[in-house]
Amino acid sequence: MKLKCLSMIAILFVSVMASAKTYEYAQGEQKFAGDFLPAQKAKAPAILVIHNWMGVTAETLKQAERFHKLGYNVFVADIYGKGVRPTSVKEAGELATKYKTDRKLFRERIELAYKEMLKQKSVDTTKTAILGYCFGGTGALEAARSNSQIKGAISFHGGLDSLNPQEGANIKAQVLALHGADDPYVAEKDLNAFEKEMRDHKVQFELIKFGNAVHSFTEQAAGNDNSKGAAYNQLADIKSFAYSKHFLETVFK
Repeated sequence: MKLKCLSMIAILFVSVMASAKTYEYAQGEQKFAGDFLPAQKAKAPAILVIHNWMGVTAETLKQAERFHKLGYNVFVADIYGKGVRPTSVKEAGELATKYKTDRKLFRERIELAYKEMLKQKSVDTTKTAILGYCFGGTGALEAARSNSQIKGAISFHGGLDSLNPQEGANIKAQVLALHGADDPYVAEKDLNAFEKEMRDHKVQFELIKFGNAVHSFTEQAAGNDNSKGAAYNQLADIKSFAYSKHFLETVFK
């Protein structure tokens, strides 16, 4: 059984890698290595995917492939830089904190990847969205506050805090926050502040809470022990993807 499971994982990984094409870009001397999954249809909508705190990994590509199969162009942003891939939770935490405390730098890295996405010939530049997981979910919301071009922003179990709530006035996109109701890493005060920011600035938003779900509910590698604070939840995973699919169909109409 174990050998069979490992074989299935290997097949899935090869399938994802077959669709994704490593895409290198640069800003000055700083190099980045993301991935681009082009849509088969010409001038199709495009989605920028922001990785979790571990950087661009097989998990990132697996999630990117889910949206690519819906017919979208998908560009995987590399926030950390080429070759910068955490090898431990401690290292990932330090890297993620660097960008969470410097939102200007975080936004710059997202915008850099976004502009690269717009250069792709198959992209309809008038129909774009940004989504992310955990660390990347925080990034998607930051992008909504600073990028007036995008039609939608989706956060999967991301941080919902805002260092400058008044920036909610800049949000032109529709926002979808998919949140584990028992996520211990999102403080109640941040959750309330997020809702207040959205309401105060009349942002068209949805905050969907999944019962019995904690952090990382879309990531199978997180295990199924909720007591650890991060765990996979199959029902929340299925539902959150369904919500995001409908959301994108709506914003791209």
